[in-house]
Amino acid sequence: MQRVTVTLDQELLAEVDTLMHERGYQNRSEAIRDLTRSGLKQVREEAAPDAPCMGALVYVYDHAARELSKRLTRHSHDHHHLMLSTLHVHINHDSCLEVALLKGQGSALKQFAAEVISSRSVRHGQLMLIPSDEDA
Repeated sequence: MQRVTVTLDQELLAEVDTLMHERGYQNRSEAIRDLTRSGLKQVREEAAPDAPCMGALVYVYDHAARELSKRLTRHSHDHHHLMLSTLHVHINHDSCLEVALLKGQGSALKQFAAEVISSRSVRHGQLMLIPSDEDA
């Protein structure tokens, strides 16, 4: 590893320290390494939106909403080339949680997720993208 000196103002350093304590980092270096990785990941996604990615789409929906389950299933089948696996959990009498594991171009995964999340009676949704190194 290389040692790098970085100058941060007090306010920013306080935020790093808060993050460090909240997430249980052993030191500032570990926290700053993770923040740097996250920032670089975001920059790569913005610079190459069609780069290969793995994704996890997590969403909660009202299972009793008219035809929603069928629409979501049809949507997944229409995009079967992106789908790796799904997990379905009954949260309570009214709500279900699904996790869809995805693989494909980042822009295609984002579009798929946006269509699911914006569906009526989908209450919460979030997509986590991870750049895929096809050569590894």
